[in-house]
Parts: sequence; C-alpha cells; structure tokens
Amino acid sequence: MPAAQKEAFFRSADMSLVQLYIPSEVARDCIAILGDMGDVQFKDMNQNVNSFQRAFVKEIRTFDQCEKQIKYLSDSIRKQNIHLPTTSYDHLVNPPSLDYHLFENSQSHLTSSQLDELINVINTYEANIRQMSNTNDDLLKRQHELIQHRMVLRNTRQFFDARLSLEIDDGDSIFNQVRLSSESTNDSFMISDDEDENAHANGNGILLESGRNNASATNNVVATGANELNVLGSTMNFISGIIDTDKFMILEKICWRTLRGNLYINHVPLDEPLLDIATGEKSYKSIFLIFTHGDSLISKCKRIIESLDGQLYDVESDYEAYKHEMRTINDKLKDLNEVLLHTEDRLLLELKEIASEIEKWKITFRREISVYDTLNLFNYDSARRCLIGEGWIPIDDLPYINAALKDVTDRVDMGLSTIVNVIKTNKTPPTYHKTNKFTAAFQSIIDAYGIATYQEVNPGLATIVTFPFMFAIMFGDLGHGLILFLAALTLVLKENSIGKMKNRDEIFDMAYTGRYILLLMGAFSMYTGLIYNDLFSKSMTIFRSGWKWPSDFAEGQSIVATQSGVYAIGLDPAWHGTDNNLLFTNSYKMKLSILMGFIHMSYSYCFALVNYKFFKSRVDIIGNFIPGLLFMQSIFGYLTLTIIYKWCIDWVGIGKPAPSLLNMLINMFLSPGTIDDQLYPGQGPIQVILVIIALVCVPWLLLYKPLTLKRMNSHIIQLGYADVDSGSNAHSRFSIETVTSTETGNNLLNPFSDDSTIEPSHTANTENAEGESFPSIYDEDGDEPEPFNFGDIMVHQVIHTIEFCLNCVSHTASYLRLWALSLAHNQLSAVLWEMTIQNAFSPYNQVGFLGSIAVFLLFGMWFVLTVCILVVMEGTSAMLHSLRLHWVEAMSKFFEGEGYAYEPFSFYRILKDMETAAFEEERQ
Repeated sequence: MPAAQKEAFFRSADMSLVQLYIPSEVARDCIAILGDMGDVQFKDMNQNVNSFQRAFVKEIRTFDQCEKQIKYLSDSIRKQNIHLPTTSYDHLVNPPSLDYHLFENSQSHLTSSQLDELINVINTYEANIRQMSNTNDDLLKRQHELIQHRMVLRNTRQFFDARLSLEIDDGDSIFNQVRLSSESTNDSFMISDDEDENAHANGNGILLESGRNNASATNNVVATGANELNVLGSTMNFISGIIDTDKFMILEKICWRTLRGNLYINHVPLDEPLLDIATGEKSYKSIFLIFTHGDSLISKCKRIIESLDGQLYDVESDYEAYKHEMRTINDKLKDLNEVLLHTEDRLLLELKEIASEIEKWKITFRREISVYDTLNLFNYDSARRCLIGEGWIPIDDLPYINAALKDVTDRVDMGLSTIVNVIKTNKTPPTYHKTNKFTAAFQSIIDAYGIATYQEVNPGLATIVTFPFMFAIMFGDLGHGLILFLAALTLVLKENSIGKMKNRDEIFDMAYTGRYILLLMGAFSMYTGLIYNDLFSKSMTIFRSGWKWPSDFAEGQSIVATQSGVYAIGLDPAWHGTDNNLLFTNSYKMKLSILMGFIHMSYSYCFALVNYKFFKSRVDIIGNFIPGLLFMQSIFGYLTLTIIYKWCIDWVGIGKPAPSLLNMLINMFLSPGTIDDQLYPGQGPIQVILVIIALVCVPWLLLYKPLTLKRMNSHIIQLGYADVDSGSNAHSRFSIETVTSTETGNNLLNPFSDDSTIEPSHTANTENAEGESFPSIYDEDGDEPEPFNFGDIMVHQVIHTIEFCLNCVSHTASYLRLWALSLAHNQLSAVLWEMTIQNAFSPYNQVGFLGSIAVFLLFGMWFVLTVCILVVMEGTSAMLHSLRLHWVEAMSKFFEGEGYAYEPFSFYRILKDMETAAFEEERQ
C-alpha cells in the first residue's frame, strides 16, 4: 500500500505538467490502468483536428455501435418485463486509488482478443433477438388481423341473415330496420339515384328506385356474387371493416357528402377495447358495413376509410362461403397461436440469458469508449510508433504513476517502455483539494461559488468552523439545535446503509450529502442556545441567578431587581419575562453581531496577506493589504473596541448615561474632534488621528500599485525584457513579479524571492526596440498576453478602491442579520409555544381524561409545527444567510476564485455518472 498522502486542503496540491510517451502496443492498457487510478487530467493535443479525423475514430464507432446494440437488448428485456439483476458498480470498480495492483484482475478490463470475442457474441445475440422480435411482432400483427377479421364476419353475418321488408303507411315510405346487432342504435343514410328527389328513410332501410314513393311489394335481399347484392332488382356493391369508434361519425359524414347520399351505412360498436398494434394502446372499435352502387364509389369509400386508419376485410354474403371462411380463420389462428407461443418462449429464454450479463457489458464498453476518447487526445508519432500526450498530475503521486506504467510494460514483455517527463511551464495548473467524507461537503460550498485559484488559501478550511457557528448565532436554541443534531447524527450513523439506497429523494439526498454540516450546525446551535439561555423559547436556571427580587411589594407596583452577582454561563434567566427583556437582548445581540462580523472579516482579510506572501507579491502587500487593513481598523476596529469598553464600564455606578456609539461614529467624520458625550479621556484627539489615517489610506490604496507597476514596467523595458504582463499581474491579486536578469542573474524586483525564475515550456522570440530578442510567455490557451496598459490598471484599481471602501461599511452592516434572525427565531418560537402547548397547561383547561387528550393533541401540534417551521424552514433561512456571509462578506476580502477544477480521467467517476443516469431513467 502507498504511504500516507500529503494533505492539500489549506492550499491546493502541487501539480506538475507531464509529457507521456506511450508505445502504441500498450497504449490501451496504460490508459486503462491510469483510468483505474484516476490521477491524471489529460490535455487535448489535437485541438485543431476534427473529431472525425482523429486516430481512434474507428474503434470508438465500433464500441458506439455495440452500445446501441446493448441498448436495443435492454429495451427488449424491459419490453418482456424481465427482471434485470441489480449490479453494484462499486464491486466492478473501486474508488480511485494509487494502489494500481487492485485493478489487475478487474472484470471489466479485457484483453483485445477477449473484447473482439465479446463484440461477436453481442452481434450474434442482437441479430437473433432482432429476428425473433420481428417474427414475434409479425405473428402478433397477423393474429390481431385474423381476430378482427373474425369479429367482422360474425357481426356482419347478422345483417345478411335478416330479411328486408317494405311497408306502406299514410303515403310515407316506412322501412323495417335491419340492425347488425340488437344493441346498435345508429342512423343510416339512403341510396338515391337523384339527391334532389324527396326521398326519406325512417331508421335503417333501403330507398327504392327514384320516384317510387308508394310501393306495396315486399322484396328480399338476394346475393348475386362476391361483395354484391341484388336489392329490389338493383345490384349493389358493399364493403366492410373495422374503425375507431371515435372516427366512425367522421367516416359517415365524409362518405355521405362524397357519395352525395348514394350509400347505406351501418355499424356495431364493440363492447371491449382492442389492442392497437401500431401504438400499443387499447382503443374502442366499431365494425361497419357500407352499401353503394358501382366500383368507382366503392373505391372512393376505400380511400376514405384508409385515410381514417380503418381496416377493410372481405366478407361473403353467401352462408356457405361464410362458414368456410370462418373455419379457415379459426384454423389459421390455432396454428398461429402455437407458433407464437414457441417463438415467445424462445425469445424469453434468450433474453433471460442476456439479462444476467448485460450490465457488465455496459460497463465494459463505457470503459473502452472512455479509453479511446482519451487516446484521441494524444499525438500519434508514426515514426516512433508511440503516442505523445500531456496531463496534470499531483507531484506527490508522480512515483506511483511511473510504477504503474512500468508494471504494464513489464507484463507485456516486448522490450517496451513508457517515458514520463516533467515539463516546466508557465501555464496555470488545475486546482485540486484533497478532501474526505467530512470535508467534502464544506468544500462543495466553496466550489459552488468559485474554484480557488491555484494554491491560494482555500476558504473551505475555515468554513468548517465559521459556517455552522454563524448559523448557530441566528438559530440559537438548545431544543431546536438538539432536534437538528439528532437528525444529522442519525444520517451519520446510518451513512453506510443510506449510501446504498438507490432511489433517494432529491431533498433527502441533499441532506445526506451535507450530514456533517448539519451535525455541526446542530452542535453549535446547542452551544449558542445555552449562551442565550433559550430552550424552546423558555429559560433554564442551571446556576444561581445574579439578580435578587424584593420580597415585599404592593400590588400594581413595578418591581426592580438588584444585582447580587454574575450568572456563571450565558444569559441570566432573571431577564426572561421582564418588561425590558427585549430591549436588553436587542442591544446585546446587535452589538454582538457587529463584533462577530468584525472578527470574521478581519481574519478573512489576513488570508490576503498569506496569499500575497506565498505568491511573493510585494506590491500587493504594500499597495493593497496595508492601506486596506489600516482603513478597516481605524473605523470599524475602533468601533469594536468602544463596544467592548462600553460593556466594561458600570455606567449606573458612576452615575453617567451611556453614550451612543452610533452617534459617536457619525460625529467622528462629520465633526472631528468634537465630543458630545465622552466615552473615555482623550477621545477627541484619538478620533482625529484615526480619521486622518483612514483618509490617507484611500489615495494610498488608489495610486501605489498602478504607479509601482508602471515604474517596474519601464525598468524592465530598459533592461531589454518584455513589459509586465497586464493580463496576469495587474488584474490579479496574486502578481508574480519575479524577473531574472540574464546579465547579473539577480532578482530585480521581488524581495521575497531568492532564485525564482520563469521557465516557460512554450516560448517565442520577440524583438524590442533595439532589435534584441527575448522570450515571450504564453498563457494557458497558447495566446500571447496583452502588453502592459497603465490605463487599464488604473481603472481596475479605482474600481477596487471604491468597492473596498464601500464594502467595509455595507459588509459590517450586513452582519446585523445575525441579530435580526436570532430575534425573529426567538420571538417566533415564543409565539408558537403560547399559541399551542401553553394552552394545555392553562388553569382554565379541563383536568382528568379530557385534559390529558388536550395535552396530547396540543403537544403533537406544537412538535410538528416546531419541526416544520422552526427547524426546517427557519433553519434553511439561517443557513442561506450564513452562506451569504461567507460568499460575500468574508471571501471577498481574499478569495480570487479564478481557477479551474482538477478533473482527472477516472473510471470511477464515469461509471458513477452512468449509474446515476440509469437510476434517473428508471425513475422516469
């Protein structure tokens, strides 16, 4: 096992850019082991090459085709409702580890010959399943058509077996109704030689020849041939079929208008819905029968029916032909059912065999595609038959990478070797913070705001303490904190079993991911609740009170307590219920929030000094940090000291009113030296000095850095070097100012650096005014940086100065949310107690059994509302406010956040994303 790795949480890990030379014979195996280790972030060496023109497009297309075949097989398995065995991805690939020997026997790592065999197996399976599925679908479609044909024959037969008669009544033509079934109650249309004739039909009947309004003969319907009938001496053609019930009325209207009424139509709606093979859904159908004259009108009807997705079937009016057709259909259905049953059994057997292996196939081909996608990032050297690539690697992990690649080439035993060269470069490495399950959640809070610049101070370390503590100041209640702590503790203790749950709710998954944050939030809330002496809005008398109440007083007389000592820890319970309780706690918490805000911003601002020293930026220390610190301390540091001093003075004992600090701060700038209510001796001159310091810091902050950079740039140009990079120095807090003279070898500008030099990996020669050549450094994208521009630097510094001065005021005031949220939480908790459970203990409440029921119900209501409103909703609000204080008020003092995340090539991450996508697909 590898030795313990160096932690990289206060700053990101040291990264190095390496160049890899991998022989083409072992390229796949080398990239596979690096993917298992998950420790290299590869760079694209073929940015100008089309993705379809890269070296391994053919292999990727082959594997893409295999993935499509596997998807088809998965869909076929789900279509047949076959249970897919749950495959744990953690058993097939472990989390990234530097111990590459863990992955030598991985089930997903196949040799090239094994992979070719697997591709052939999948091709065979896919061809068999596709053939059987198509055959099964064709058989089902044929079965469905035969069943519909049989239904049409049965229902239309009732029409041909009936006798059509004509009766005369009062000079009107009344026809006996001939129905296809006794349940059908539908209208029918007439057959007429001339639609201008005044022909009428009552119910279902056939109109006689044109002009015959009176008739007394009774005629029968006589079959004259296939699809023809002789009605009253007139030969009529007919068609029959099946159509959706919803579309029958449309068919009826269109046929009537198209044929100008020369038709007879009837239908029978089926009681049970039929399966539609095309859509796979069930729908209600109706069987129809249409009579009309001539083949041309029949052809028009057929086209109308086909446009409405109806189906036509041949129907014989002769009874013997009908019986023969029914026997033929029944025999076909019997044979078809046997073939269909055999085909389905064979298909199910084949799919069950595939289901046991299909998840492993998915993982295998996803790995192979990612391997060849990575290989496409390499340059192929055809002369040396090797692949050349670049990537970022943590410096501490470089020996393990070398050992893993050497082990792969040794197993091949072909005299091959891989080469890993470390490249010195000016390009900015990715940011990589090594976290564990405890610190990962806090780091995600920072990364949601921005990725830290390479090796600047990571705010995530301090956030572990300050984030839950700022939350607790606003959420300070011992009872509510205990509920939150117990809920988070349950998630922590059950993290293994909960982590194996697949279909977690999104909100629950968010709580589970931040379980350690919630645990600390609950613990800190219990502490601040103890300091506030607040338990579900009630006070606790743990120690003896420091206030003494008089023993004798008259009714209606106001009672004033006298101080007899100091309460041991937190707020004295004697304040609870007093008339001036709210006044006292408001003043206490408001000043406390100013103190906490000042401390939070001050230590955050000190991180800027740590960054400047680490990046050896003297100009930022003198031009930004020192004037900014003096400006902040001369105003708000002074306000903080006066708050503490005011608390230390017994104003009642000395018989003086306590001065207003807000008025003092305002008059400090409006009337320097003028003191209305003195706080301490010598207050006036001290405040004048502090105002002068604050005013001096403004031009200092505004002018020093731009002028210094301009002087540095002029000095560098005089020595024959390129000018100062305005892109990387002027607009960044962390300016690398080291320039080494080729003549003297001495550091010209940076007093913090002894032997630092800029050694770019990619340089180009540029000539100065005297024609001398000097190296020019390129940025991450290969573009030459913009030349030094004093105007741009000056504008940037003006914006920075204005923002800093204004933010010192607004950010300090922003911390008053600690007081406001704490007050709101306390008052809401008190109101909820008074409106619910306090009524259960009222002297007017009933006693005995009914009183117990009332206590039980009111307690349940109080507890549910406490959890839902005070813990969940108020807790979410306080958490968001704490998040804002860190992102805006604290991190703006030192955090640049212009880095990019370290995202190494890792099978573990790829397969975890694949697992998540599979679960989302199942959920949908």
